[in-house]
Amino acid sequence: MILEERRYTLVPGGVPQYLTQYEELGREPQERHLGTMVGCFQSEVGELNQIVFLWRYESLADRDARRAALMADEQFTAFRKSVRSLLVQQKNCILKAVVFPATRR
Repeated sequence: MILEERRYTLVPGGVPQYLTQYEELGREPQERHLGTMVGCFQSEVGELNQIVFLWRYESLADRDARRAALMADEQFTAFRKSVRSLLVQQKNCILKAVVFPATRR
C-alpha cells in the first residue's frame, strides 16, 4: 500500500473558494475514480493557504491507472479549470508503508 500526499498552496484567501469549487465540481469525480480520500486538511500554522489531500492506493500501477481515468473525466477537467487561478504551487509525495518485522518478546 502507498499513500499520496498532494499539497496545494493557494493565493492568500483562496482556500474557501477552492473548497467550494471542490465540493461542487471536483469531489464526486475524484472519489469516483480514486476511491474515498484518506483525508483533506488545511494549514493553520506554518505555511498558510495550503490544502493537503491524502489518497490510498494498492501500488504505483494502481495510482497511475486511477489518475489516468480521473484526468480523462470532463467534470474533473472543469473543476481544474475553475481553480487554476487560485493555485500558486503543488507538491506531491508518495509515501510507502513501513512493514516492521514481528516484535520479539
